[in-house]
Amino acid sequence: MSAVDDLSRELLSLEEAFRKDTSQLRSEGELRAAQARYLGKKGRVSELMKRLGGLPPADRPKVGEVANRVKAFVEEETERRLKELALYARKQDLDRLVDVTLPGRRVEGGHLHILTQVRREMIAIFGELGFEVATGPQVETDFHNFEALAIPADHPARDMQDTFYVSGGVLLRTHTSPVQIRTMLSKPPPVKIVAPGVVYRRDDDPTHSPMFTQIEGLLVDEGVRMSDLKGVLLHFVRRFFGTATIRFRASYFPFTEPSAEVDMSCTFCRGSGCRLCKGSGFLEIGGCGMVDPRLFEKVGYDAERYTGFAFGMGPERMAMLRHGINDISHYYQGDVRFLKQF
Repeated sequence: MSAVDDLSRELLSLEEAFRKDTSQLRSEGELRAAQARYLGKKGRVSELMKRLGGLPPADRPKVGEVANRVKAFVEEETERRLKELALYARKQDLDRLVDVTLPGRRVEGGHLHILTQVRREMIAIFGELGFEVATGPQVETDFHNFEALAIPADHPARDMQDTFYVSGGVLLRTHTSPVQIRTMLSKPPPVKIVAPGVVYRRDDDPTHSPMFTQIEGLLVDEGVRMSDLKGVLLHFVRRFFGTATIRFRASYFPFTEPSAEVDMSCTFCRGSGCRLCKGSGFLEIGGCGMVDPRLFEKVGYDAERYTGFAFGMGPERMAMLRHGINDISHYYQGDVRFLKQF
C-alpha cells in the first residue's frame, strides 16, 4: 500500500472515531472540546497532515481532498449532535415544567375597547335614521377648521378651543366639523352624515383629555326645522340610554343659529336631583343648532332654498354617563381590570 493510500485511510478512520467519541456526550461544552481535539491546531487531523510534506507533489491534492472531507464530516456531525442535545434539553424542560395530565386552562377571548363599542353603537343608532358615515383628515387647515365655520382669526370662540398648531395655517383639528365642510364642498344637497373621529385640544383634567373622540351630525335639505333636530336627538337618547326626557337650553356656537345645549334626564338620580346633576335633574350631553346661513355661502349652497341642523357629542362622555365612569383617563391607561368590565 502506498504512502498516499495509507495516509488517506488513517484520515478516513477519524470519521468513525469522532462518531464514537461524541455519541455519549451530553453537553455543548463536551462536544466543542471533542471537535477541537480533531480539528484544532494540534488536533488529530492536523497531526496527520504534517506527513503531507513527505509525499510527492502530484499526490498531495488527493490527500488534501480526503482531509477536507473529514473536516466537513466533523463539523456536520458536531452540528447534528448539538441539535439533538437542544431537542433533548427542551424535552427535559417540558417534562419538568408541564404536567400534561392537568386539565387545560380556559383562555379568555378579547373584546373591543369600551370606546370602540360606544362609537359603533352611536353610529348604528344614527344609521337607523339614514345618516351615513363621513371622515376627514386629523391634520387640518385653518380654513376648514375655523374660517369656513364662521370663526375668523380674531373671533373669541377660538379661545374656547385651545389649538395645537403644526405650522402656519396647519393644525390638529379641534372638532370634526371640518368633515361637514369638506362634505358640503364635495357634493350638493341633500346631505345627511355623521362624522366620528379623533380631535385635539389643550385640555387635561378628570373629565377632559388633550385627545378625545367626537361624533358630529349634519343634515341639510329643503324644509329642515329645529323640530327635526330634536326628533333625531330624542331618538338617540331613547335608544342609547333608555330614557325619553331631553331638553334644549339656549347657547352659542359660531356656526349654528339658533344654538342649544342638549340635556337629558340624569342617569344617576332619574331626574330627581343629585350631586352629579347639581340638583337640576339633567345632564349635558352635547351641543346642536340650525346651520348658520353664512356657512352655506362658504360652500356654495343656496341659503334661501336649503336649511339644515348640526349636532355634536363625545363617545367618552356617553360612556361615562351610561356606565358611571368617573375619570376619563381610565380609557387610555390599558388597565385590564377596568377594560374587562365592558
